[in-house]
Amino acid sequence: MNRATQLQQLKEDTLWDMVVIGGGATGLGIAVDAASRGYKILLVEQADFGKGTSSRSTKLVHGGVRYLEHGNIKLVKEALRERGWLLKNAPHLTSVQPFVIPVRRFWQKWYYGLGLRFYDLLSGKLSLGQTKLLSAKETVELLPALDAKKVKGGILYYDGQFDDSRLCIDLASTAVLHGATLVNYCRVIALVKEKKKIVAVKLKLTDSDEELEISTKSVINATGVFTDSIVQMDDPGSEQMVDPSQGIHLVVDKIHFPGTHALMIPKTDDKRVLFAVPWYNKVVIGTTDTPVDEVTEEPLVLEEEVDYILEHINRYISPAIERSSILSVFAGLRPLVRSKEGTSTALLSRDHTIVVSASGLVTITGGKWTTYRKMAEDAIDNAVFISKQDKRLCVTRNLPIGDPIATIQKKENLIKERPELDQLLHPDFNYKWVDVVYAVQHEMAITVEDVLARRTRILFLDAKAAMDCMDIVINLMRETLGESEAWASDQQRIFLDLAEGYR
Repeated sequence: MNRATQLQQLKEDTLWDMVVIGGGATGLGIAVDAASRGYKILLVEQADFGKGTSSRSTKLVHGGVRYLEHGNIKLVKEALRERGWLLKNAPHLTSVQPFVIPVRRFWQKWYYGLGLRFYDLLSGKLSLGQTKLLSAKETVELLPALDAKKVKGGILYYDGQFDDSRLCIDLASTAVLHGATLVNYCRVIALVKEKKKIVAVKLKLTDSDEELEISTKSVINATGVFTDSIVQMDDPGSEQMVDPSQGIHLVVDKIHFPGTHALMIPKTDDKRVLFAVPWYNKVVIGTTDTPVDEVTEEPLVLEEEVDYILEHINRYISPAIERSSILSVFAGLRPLVRSKEGTSTALLSRDHTIVVSASGLVTITGGKWTTYRKMAEDAIDNAVFISKQDKRLCVTRNLPIGDPIATIQKKENLIKERPELDQLLHPDFNYKWVDVVYAVQHEMAITVEDVLARRTRILFLDAKAAMDCMDIVINLMRETLGESEAWASDQQRIFLDLAEGYR
């Protein structure tokens, strides 16, 4: 997956079956689905793959336990089925994660226990493990950080875990393997119409003044929280579809939350679920739900959100986690489908919505990571129908994602050619110099943020560590890309400014 090759294909091909706008989970899933069915597909992303919401999740592949309480059985059942297929198709990026819900009243053990038994039942043959009721002693043994004086028992259940932005990159490489063309840092600036139907898109590359007009039979808008900007590009009079909501996560060292089991607090003050999940030898704690008015590529963490998470997690654990213990904090925006006035964003459905405009634009929004594959299937089916193309069967239920063995082999070959690449980027992480070079040559990374935030996860795990190894990454990228000293200086300034927002 080389960016120069992808750009060449973009400029040479004259007519596409589909153009997908957006390179997050949904857009990349669509690219994989379309390419594996044999459609000629182009995907463009205005920033980097997974730059927005798709790299900022709680890192869980789950059916959505709390949706059971809201009575959304259909969504839970679909998500559990999708969870099973994702764990099977991407075993190198996913795992089974045991969770414990601690309870403070005896009736809660039975209430949540019955709900989670039903959760198991809905997953059927794709169940990850059997729910078990725990005594107070067993609960504290599994979650040593709990304040034992406040625990009356618990429930053990199982869900999935994954690396979200790495899955984005493997979806991208899988799409390319099946014949798709993908270009990051490429923005749609206009939709071209004939007889009120979209027949082409105008594109502009971030690093160039050049504009391209690309002919296509159909266009799919999969831009998440930026959905409305494309909808209004198509029809300036359109109503707003998305109510964006911000959620943040804190990352702390495992010393504050030892063990291998995750914590799930089933109800916070604003009726959300709070998780503390072991991830890459750290612990991710979140999340919040804060309505926002402005959609940005890099949402800012609010200190009141940090205080909210610390207050809720510290009600359960001892000793308390202090603000100074946080290694990284990141914010993401959810593309929640707009509802009636007065509805809390915490209560809006995470189910997805598809809208087809009079011009033929297919817009898909809402949903969640776990159901990305089904969202992609539905989007392609709609695009094919509207554009009157031949219908072909979806094959992604059993389609392997990525090729980890080939990736390892390519990195080993790079190290044979350049033994100095077999050095750690940072003593606290397993990432090596070779990962940077590989990310540029085969994963379309063109900025330091691409490498430290999404090809590796260092920025999300420890902001200071990311700043400490920034210069090594800049030097390796500059050499590999053939960039100038001015580029290196710009990258250093931009990344330092960015990383400060994660501290």
